[in-house]
Amino acid sequence: MERWLIGVDLGGTSTKLALLNTYGEIQHKWEIPTDNSEEGRNITVNIAKSIDEKLEEWSIEKSQVQGIGMGAPGPVDLDAGIVYHSVNLGWQDNYPVKDLLEVETGLSVVVDNDANCAALGEMWKGAGNGGKDLVCVTLGTGVGGGVIANGDIVQGVAGSGGEIGHITVIPEGGAPCNCGKTGCLETIASATGIVRQATEKIKINENMESELLSIYQTAGAITAKDVFDTARSGDKLSLEVLKETAFHLGFVLANIANTLNPEKIVLGGGVSKAGDILLKPVIEHFQKYAFPGVRNTTTIDLAILGNDAGVIGAAWLAKNK
Repeated sequence: MERWLIGVDLGGTSTKLALLNTYGEIQHKWEIPTDNSEEGRNITVNIAKSIDEKLEEWSIEKSQVQGIGMGAPGPVDLDAGIVYHSVNLGWQDNYPVKDLLEVETGLSVVVDNDANCAALGEMWKGAGNGGKDLVCVTLGTGVGGGVIANGDIVQGVAGSGGEIGHITVIPEGGAPCNCGKTGCLETIASATGIVRQATEKIKINENMESELLSIYQTAGAITAKDVFDTARSGDKLSLEVLKETAFHLGFVLANIANTLNPEKIVLGGGVSKAGDILLKPVIEHFQKYAFPGVRNTTTIDLAILGNDAGVIGAAWLAKNK
């Protein structure tokens, strides 16, 4: 009898789902909108309904499904399947996701943080290449982190291990972060942080000749992609923003590597798509601040699974936990 795994990557606006075989190969994937109205009480109901429809469509019996793995934003208690705190979903604190989804699907469920799932996905089927010591940093709207030591996720005592996005990089006068602190790495190295830095620079240099400035004046806003594209053609403002971003990211990654000495640091998320214009200076700063023994053994690579990392890592949980 063929066994199946179900991976769920729960996001603030949409939820990605996939049917996978036990080798971690995606057989079918789809998305549904995340309904965070009414304190998010429809979220697990909608996921369960969608899974039921797919199992029927694929003629898969529930007895063939080994389990559902789910990545959720925010710190998670892996054993209890509780999301402690989630900013974008409307859920109250200590939300019992595992229990609710198990009741609604009749299948066993395991829940972890979404960045942890992305890290497990890259370890299992992606850039980790089977390595057992890995740090994954997802540079998207925010900055997520997942630390894998000896083949398993470092959870910490309250599910907050690997919160790399909330390492303080600007101790005085940094920008406010969604977590309630100021000056977090997330306020610099996320897409939102890059746009914020660029917009601040534009306002100080309104008379400067700059392609980025013209885009801002025409469109009334800019994106992180605009910053990277104009930096490639030598735009001074954009290059300044990237210089600042690459310094903080390289510095933080070196200190993480000095603590953990992973085989690889894997950078994923939309911002990592900038490629060499960001990666090269990040690696230079990393090499400058990394301990010699670390510098020679830890490499920085780009994630290769893209948006599939989360569902693949969630399926790894369903298989192994």
